[in-house]
Amino acid sequence: MDLPLDFSLYLDRIAYKGDLQPTLENLRALQRQHLLEVPFENLSIHYGRPIVLKIERLFGKIVGTRRGGFCYEVNGLFSALLAHLGYRTKLVSARVWSTDRQVYSPDFDHLAILVELPEGEYVVDVGFGEFALGPLWLVVGEEQMDERGIFVLDRMGEGHWRICKQKNGGLRPEYIFDPKPRRLTEFDARCFFHQTNPTSHFLEKPMISRATALGRVTQTSQSLKI
Repeated sequence: MDLPLDFSLYLDRIAYKGDLQPTLENLRALQRQHLLEVPFENLSIHYGRPIVLKIERLFGKIVGTRRGGFCYEVNGLFSALLAHLGYRTKLVSARVWSTDRQVYSPDFDHLAILVELPEGEYVVDVGFGEFALGPLWLVVGEEQMDERGIFVLDRMGEGHWRICKQKNGGLRPEYIFDPKPRRLTEFDARCFFHQTNPTSHFLEKPMISRATALGRVTQTSQSLKI
């Protein structure tokens, strides 16, 4: 279902009642509120409903039918909201770290957002499941405190940035990203892969997960975890 882009409805969808000026403080509040209200989920894939990366289509799903989505959907739409509110945003391609295989996934496997503010540039992500609730500053080596833990960014080869999270006394990679701006259509092929390819982990089982003030609630076809 496509809907006209009435962004006041989007703000209602995430129950945001705060100030709308494009500041770091307001960005932090918008991101947190989005994560508390809009779930990360892959249900459309298991319903056999194609995911089309067009803003009007994403708006109809997430705002109109009060659904969630995976990274391409929720980050793609959230970036449009931020741009509407006056933030300078760009979509970036990220490669996710696999702890099991000890490798990064291919380009365009994850979509994240960069936001440029007077204080600096920040990673904003409402589509990575259990992750930071607030923006992460693009600065090398500084421990950044978040409600969901301590994050550290550093530089990788070929201009990439890496995001790590402190765990068990060390740093666990989350993903690397290229700061080059991308169009939403550039993620079409990988989005289709995750909907159709048997090796995609999104086909393993239906899942819906949402952050709460105290933690997270995740339901699959086999379990409910609070």
